[in-house]
Amino acid sequence: MNSTVKQQLGLSMVELLIALAISSFLILGITQIYIDNKRNYLFQQTQAGNVENQRFLDLLMDNLLSKAAYRRGPKQKTEEIFNNIAATTDCQAFKKGQAITPAKGGIGVCIRYFPLISGELDCTGNQTPTFTDTNPFTPAFESGDPVLMVVRYKAATDLNGSLTCKVGTTEAELLTGIADFRMTFGLSSTPDRKIDRIVAFNNWTTSSGNIMQVSYAALMANGQQARTSSESKALTDWNLNASTAEKERITAGDKGQVFQIASNTTALRNQMP
Repeated sequence: MNSTVKQQLGLSMVELLIALAISSFLILGITQIYIDNKRNYLFQQTQAGNVENQRFLDLLMDNLLSKAAYRRGPKQKTEEIFNNIAATTDCQAFKKGQAITPAKGGIGVCIRYFPLISGELDCTGNQTPTFTDTNPFTPAFESGDPVLMVVRYKAATDLNGSLTCKVGTTEAELLTGIADFRMTFGLSSTPDRKIDRIVAFNNWTTSSGNIMQVSYAALMANGQQARTSSESKALTDWNLNASTAEKERITAGDKGQVFQIASNTTALRNQMP
């Protein structure tokens, strides 16, 4: 009895379709894993950028605010060397003895101080006036004026706002990636300069008193379409105390950035008695 053995020369249509289906599922799974890992990596990198910006903001603000009312002669009273200054386009008026006042044209402060050493650089990178600094604890250029520095936040529609510094006519950008910024002041109206109330930047008036403490909060924003979710806990918390205008600007500029809140408080030790 003869038996005929048929040799298989290829795959059948059914086998080919099954192989294609299995391959498609594998490719889709691997692609999804790649996309998820890439999105998580982008989120982590963006969040790390926010953390670095937050640390730099804290160091920067602490350094700038610590200059307020500095003078080389420790026996010098602020009332003796910081005179009255009328309001300008950049700053609210300074009373006699005041070394810090709210800024104009954006949330911020105007700071008066004397340099520690001759020709030291200001926040814009320019040299301050020179004077004889060979003797420590002696007043700096007694006949001259203190350095007037304007530290101010400038908002942006794309939420990439910046912190700037201005001395004279020179202005420099110090930090970007700030979606929103707030500032409050600890004020004193008594001769002992004890803080007796807290006032928000927008509620400050010339009769509020001496600023003895500055608190700030910043909504840091980094990377577009970097969030893994449409929701943001930091943004939700920030909007709890935001005005209608602030909410509208942030909502319009929200393109999936990663948000983080930075805040700190600095006591103006040179203003203390």
